Amino acid sequence: MDAQEIASELAQPGAQELLATTAAHLAYTVADGTPRVIPVGFLWTGDQVVIASATSSPKVATLSARPDVAVSIDGDAASGARALSIRGRASVEIVDGLVEEYVMAARRSMDDETAERFVEQCRKTYTQGMARIAITPSWARFYDFGAGRLPRFLQELVEAAG
Repeated sequence: MDAQEIASELAQPGAQELLATTAAHLAYTVADGTPRVIPVGFLWTGDQVVIASATSSPKVATLSARPDVAVSIDGDAASGARALSIRGRASVEIVDGLVEEYVMAARRSMDDETAERFVEQCRKTYTQGMARIAITPSWARFYDFGAGRLPRFLQELVEAAG
């Protein structure tokens, strides 16, 4: 998938709504070759999905060694049957203090007072810094089943059924 196709998928209004949320699932492969899928908080920067983690988190070492990942962001029941799937490579950077995007995501999902308390507690917790995990999409697809934006194989089945 080329950059223009990726940008087109990510620019879909429904995809933009999903990218404005703060919860996703991250899939990656661990050392024994088996897959893992975990819930994560994230912030979309317009170019990357950014996830923050403790430097001691098992995913930090794993993603440093095996950076190929997938991210799935699903709409809630009220938004209909929509999902955004992204594949890419993760880069891991250890930063002093808190990951900026982590704070931005917290402020987006909390009222001001709650966010301030949360950030203050995080500063006390992450005294050794944090890992900034940045995923640059190499493939993306937005699905909106209610609007007929289906996976290609399913669209072909529907069309063949007439």
